[in-house]
Amino acid sequence: MTSWKNVNLNLRLPMNHLTRRTFLQQTALIGATAAFSARSWAQVAGANGDLRVAVVGLNGRGKSHLGSLAKIKGVRLVAICDADTAVLERTKENLDASVRTYVDLRELLAATDIDAITIATPNHLHSLLAIWACQAGKDVYVEKPVSHNVWEGRQLVAAAAKYGRVVQAGTQIRSGDGLREAVAWTQAGNLGKITAARGFCYKARPSIGKTSGPQPVPASVNYDLWSGPAPKAELHRKRLHYDWHWDYLTGNGDVGNQGIHQMDVARWFLGETGLPRHTLSIGGRLGYEDDGNTPNTQVVIHDYATAPLIFEVRGLPSKAGAAVAAATGDEAGAEAANAAAGAEKTRGKGKRGGNPMDSYRGVGVGNVIDCEGGYVATSNYFTATAYDKAGQVVKEFRGTDGHMQNFVDVVRSRKLADLRGPILEGHLSSALCHLGNISHQLGRAVPPDVLREKISGNAPLAEAYGRMVEHLAANNVDLRQTAATLGVALTVEAKAERFTGPDAAAANAMLRRADRAPFTVPQLA
Repeated sequence: MTSWKNVNLNLRLPMNHLTRRTFLQQTALIGATAAFSARSWAQVAGANGDLRVAVVGLNGRGKSHLGSLAKIKGVRLVAICDADTAVLERTKENLDASVRTYVDLRELLAATDIDAITIATPNHLHSLLAIWACQAGKDVYVEKPVSHNVWEGRQLVAAAAKYGRVVQAGTQIRSGDGLREAVAWTQAGNLGKITAARGFCYKARPSIGKTSGPQPVPASVNYDLWSGPAPKAELHRKRLHYDWHWDYLTGNGDVGNQGIHQMDVARWFLGETGLPRHTLSIGGRLGYEDDGNTPNTQVVIHDYATAPLIFEVRGLPSKAGAAVAAATGDEAGAEAANAAAGAEKTRGKGKRGGNPMDSYRGVGVGNVIDCEGGYVATSNYFTATAYDKAGQVVKEFRGTDGHMQNFVDVVRSRKLADLRGPILEGHLSSALCHLGNISHQLGRAVPPDVLREKISGNAPLAEAYGRMVEHLAANNVDLRQTAATLGVALTVEAKAERFTGPDAAAANAMLRRADRAPFTVPQLA
């Protein structure tokens, strides 16, 4: 990376009637449950017995969890949990009558007949619920990103170690044999040295609408449980579910929604095992005004010793007037569509699910790994293609998703080295999302000519920004009228997972959230 200096710039969920005495009694019960589960694995499930699993969070990815678990021999769904009773009841209709339902996670964690849980709640609950599950003696599959902020992700890594639990991050691309082979082949130097690892999320994200005031929370939702450690804030968007992705209180924007996958793959190819030396974001919520506050257009660059890691978000279509529908209201469907759409890609401009979206060398959602002798492109989750400098195919890699199966296998074997998505890797790649968002949130709107000048010494960033400007112009976005945000150039002390330099105080304050009691992430590291 060049010229960074030139860039100026309790163990149980609460109920309303819960008394302190009752809370402590119930906390003690979970402690006993943890000891029982950790101590009695062989008796509870055994090498040949059913693995008894509960799924927590039933929209989006939770549906995929149910489908994946149903296909694995020796797995029995015991319970489901969701803070929305309407979602809970709708899901229950399609399951065996023996499956129990829970609104309150604390009751589920106290159950002695559950060996493992999978978590597919909104992002702001991921780390906390996973830590509670570890403390209750349950093994955990937790969706991406594994955290809502850097600090709590590190506490989850510590919890897995302290309580001896299997914790799989939902970065399922790592279980695809095709991508695993592509990474090893590239790292062996078959295309020469890696010069840049790029990730892309060119996925349709139309406006979520603009409300005029607080909206009613659906009557079926226990909003206290749904909010968890986040502020129990007024609802200022039309839809509670899914659109939480675009509110920093609960989500992390597309950097943390889709970008976690692509930055994880990019870091995997680079072989980097920690955080970068520097981070910078450029972007904004451009092309419309709505109730979202996360960028729909963004470039994040992480400065690694091996090569720069560059991630791009584009939620607008390839040009103004293109009829673009939302990618989906269901992220499980979005990820399935993404995998299918990869086969329909052509090099150059492409379509995603019928939507006219931009692409980079044929990739709309995926990765391009630039090397001295060519590049590797991934346009779906489990395949990759290597090209030489003339654009001719050198080698193809194919695989399928075996991530949930891998989790189940390791829960049974207890061989943590076999885990394809270990929680440490999930934490590090989730942290990349958070670093980019911190840079953005501390930044300020800058006129385009001034912005271009400020980043002119950083060639990879300037190139990506130039393409972003062209994309916005095609959507009639005038950056002279609605300026993009130039984030703060952050210097990272990778080992300590903290910032140094002139903006360190403000940036370090954003590494951790002030949790809403009693939904407090315990300090374990």
